[in-house]
Amino acid sequence: MTVVQVSAGWVPLAAVLLLAGAAAAAGLDGALAARAQGLPAGRGLVTPVAETARLFRQRRRTTVAADSPLRWVGVAGLLTVALLMAAVVPFGRWTVADLAVGVVWFNAMDVLLWAAVWLAGWGPNSLHPLVGGYRFLAQALCYELPLMFALTAPAVAAGSLRLGDVVAAQSGLWFVVWMPVAFAVFCAAVLAFSVWGPFRAPADATGAGGVLAESSGVDRWLLGTGRYALLAAGAAFGTTVFLGGGQGPVLPAELWLLVKTAVLLAALVVLGRRLPVVRPERLAAPAWLVALPLVLVQLLVVTVVVVVRG
Repeated sequence: MTVVQVSAGWVPLAAVLLLAGAAAAAGLDGALAARAQGLPAGRGLVTPVAETARLFRQRRRTTVAADSPLRWVGVAGLLTVALLMAAVVPFGRWTVADLAVGVVWFNAMDVLLWAAVWLAGWGPNSLHPLVGGYRFLAQALCYELPLMFALTAPAVAAGSLRLGDVVAAQSGLWFVVWMPVAFAVFCAAVLAFSVWGPFRAPADATGAGGVLAESSGVDRWLLGTGRYALLAAGAAFGTTVFLGGGQGPVLPAELWLLVKTAVLLAALVVLGRRLPVVRPERLAAPAWLVALPLVLVQLLVVTVVVVVRG
């Protein structure tokens, strides 16, 4: 599969697509929340629009001795990282940044996210956001190593870190079929770095809102949109490395990528709604004693298959 790196003029289109994915995730989440309360699902679909209008009219809350520059870096960081993650995803034959190390780039952006969330908690100079920031760091320490090895598996199978090569290597069989453990670990990590579902403790009501506790107005909109955008970017990347990217019959590659991404994104949103919150300190044992050994076995199997085939 030949991937063409596009000019900077396509960057706004990529941003629009990612924001559209974030809006779709927010709309589905609103519909599920409305149904849980016995309200019409249609009312929930418009919740993101109403919430956006409300937050844009709301005055920004300030705290005493806040570190405003670092706070802004953290607040804008989530959406920025999501855009950078999506930049390496091939949209059919086109991509914003066709990097030879696209898989590593995605993982590096996830690590950059650690700083963004922590700064969003540190910047307000307030207890609950700071606790939320440290909760995220504890959570990240649990999922990061399993995620790294989960991403290594498709790269080993394709013999390349470039996403176009990973997609091309799935022409006969999608990697999710013979890498189910790596795919499951990847999806769990997407929920975790998006602070979503069972991994929303850093921003949960049990901690008075955590990193969101002191945010309001545009700040809160950026944080909320950033979380949904991270879900969308993770779904697009997962579609690329595990679900064959734009491969499929009849439809153009661009449309196949959008359809697969939408299905995976919807699954992540629904799954996140159904699972209870897990406190970060309870994640270490299952992450390091169960998920990590299983994904290492998965990587070993992939390596053996590649060597035997080669």
